[in-house]
Amino acid sequence: MKALLSVYDKTGIVEFARGLAGAGFELISTGGTHQTLAQEGGLPVRQVSEVTGSPEILDGRVKTLHPVVHGAILARRDVPGHMAELAEYGIGLIDLVVVNLYPFQATIRKPGVTLEDALENIDIGGPTMLRAAAKNFPSVAVVVDPSDYSWVAEKLAADGLSQEERRALATKAFRHVSQYDAAVTGYLDVSSEEADSLPGELTLSLNKLASLRYGENPHQQGALYVPAEGGAGGIAHAQQLHGRELSYNNLMDADAAWRTVSDFAETTVAVIKHTNPCGLASHQDQAEAYERAYQGDSVSAFGGIVGYNRTLTAQAARAMDPVFYEVVVAPEYEPEALDILKKKRNLRILAVGPSTGGLDYDLRPITGGVLVQAPDALDEDPATWETATDRPPTDAEMRDLAFAWKAAKHIKSNAIVFAKDLTLVGMGAGQPNRVVSVHLSGRAAGDKAAGSVLASDAFFPFPDNIELAAQAGVTAIVQPGGSIRDAEVIEEANKHKLAMVFTGVRHFRH
Repeated sequence: MKALLSVYDKTGIVEFARGLAGAGFELISTGGTHQTLAQEGGLPVRQVSEVTGSPEILDGRVKTLHPVVHGAILARRDVPGHMAELAEYGIGLIDLVVVNLYPFQATIRKPGVTLEDALENIDIGGPTMLRAAAKNFPSVAVVVDPSDYSWVAEKLAADGLSQEERRALATKAFRHVSQYDAAVTGYLDVSSEEADSLPGELTLSLNKLASLRYGENPHQQGALYVPAEGGAGGIAHAQQLHGRELSYNNLMDADAAWRTVSDFAETTVAVIKHTNPCGLASHQDQAEAYERAYQGDSVSAFGGIVGYNRTLTAQAARAMDPVFYEVVVAPEYEPEALDILKKKRNLRILAVGPSTGGLDYDLRPITGGVLVQAPDALDEDPATWETATDRPPTDAEMRDLAFAWKAAKHIKSNAIVFAKDLTLVGMGAGQPNRVVSVHLSGRAAGDKAAGSVLASDAFFPFPDNIELAAQAGVTAIVQPGGSIRDAEVIEEANKHKLAMVFTGVRHFRH
């Protein structure tokens, strides 16, 4: 029996090869792997060039791309003609292929990587051998994952691999090659770099990171997947410091909390319920920011998720103590804050880092297909907004308008936000018409609506929204503008001496 080993990642390869040799395998290898096995492992191993009779050429680019190698892998043992051809050309069988690939994904994530560096790390021989062995898995076992070395060695030393095990290893090899090809395609696809263009074909490779107890409801299966090409940070890779197992809904809400607070440069706290911020505030004192966010809707806050964009302080943890929350999300925690929070047995505590290497698109399934869009990540400057009314906003109103505009971006359409002193005091979300959202925002704000500002994620189609906002006590409004009734809306705002600015940008979140 012969085993061909050619790996970039040498982790565990010496121990695996030693087990193969003990099971009676003759070892064949290439350049760096041969050196590791022979010099570090002291194992008897032949160079591929000895087997093929051809030297490695082009700085190692061509070494296993040879009929002697691929004939030995692809020949069907149950086809007499195949075996006769091998005998005619003096080709021996290869029964096991152990390969992992050049680190293309790691290379392209490096700062300042050049095209030349990326191209040099596109593996050719490795995927070819993996595909060949996986195609012929009933006769040739293929191992691509170092985590499989131990159990495969044990099986081969005992009764051998079953057909089911061989098939599973082949499936993993094909999946690995598919993900590798997807990473290369994504990197080389220049159309994805064009601001006004999405790729003609979109290939996604995802690995299951964790199984969940269920999805949104107990009768639905659920799991967490991450991009196969790697990445770090974000909710998907959050470190859970305490609490019960995370559910599908916990992850959805935690992501909403993290996305919301990450959009603010100031110290900001968000309270999330069903992916919508029901409480949100910015303040240089974190505990005060939490109190303001909580008071924004103290009823809805119960059982919610709290997000922080700064290290969570002990003072803020003490402020949270009287309220039941499902999850708390922050980049880091003061030790005393953790001690306080961990007294709540079921509170899930997540430490979250900046997201890198994630998906480049927002994806939403529909019946028969998938909708794809670029993320809503526009960097906006309030100084560019157009004052549409006779009265411009005051400086204080403008600060609140900028805050409310960011808040509206994270609330489901039709989104209306009432804000005052950098605090969300009322909001309406997901309503079939905008006037209902205005009504709900005013009702939630109550007395706090007096002197507040309003943000609308899309334009106002009728002036009745403005009238209702003015009655609630709103003094200034930010909206995209662009309605055929803008003149009527502006007239209504002027009638009530409201300031109103147009952003020229819409932030629907369906």
